Amino acid sequence: MKITKEQIGNGIWILAILVILFTPVGFHVRVWVNKAMAMIISPSTIDEDEQANLKNYNWNLVELDGGQTNLQSHKGEVILINVWATWCPPCVAELPGFVELYEDYKDKATFMFVANDEKQKVEAFLDKKGYGLPVYFQGSASPQELESNSIPVTYILDKQGNIVVDKTGAANWNSEKTRALLDRLIAE
Repeated sequence: MKITKEQIGNGIWILAILVILFTPVGFHVRVWVNKAMAMIISPSTIDEDEQANLKNYNWNLVELDGGQTNLQSHKGEVILINVWATWCPPCVAELPGFVELYEDYKDKATFMFVANDEKQKVEAFLDKKGYGLPVYFQGSASPQELESNSIPVTYILDKQGNIVVDKTGAANWNSEKTRALLDRLIAE
């Protein structure tokens, strides 16, 4: 049986797909692809008449150092909540944008990065990347309005508790559009 050039080419493609899907090299490729896609996707706001309002702020969260907090203590503030994990390529892809946004807005809005992961993995990831983000773990079930079956998911709440942004998947969070939205919500 003679192997044709076409069969060799197909074999190389199958091998490349397997490497991308099932090896650590593939994880980095998926992060890179998600990062490239996120740069062109800026999150959109929800039309005012379709915005959900967070009525129940009772959500216990555990800080990286073990301290406890509750979303209730931030009621009346502009809040950005991102649910993510270290094993999630779109999550990892969008974090650099969040780091830049957080650095500029950490004194103006509340940021909560809720990790859906093991504490040791999160700490190692944050140390390796040098990210100084406020990371939490769920201490209780999230409010119904903030439940999602997918990650990453990001919510931006205005001071009245309206969910102005509800975005699943990677996006460019350091965009001018997002900054203008935060500026407007903070000024209200």
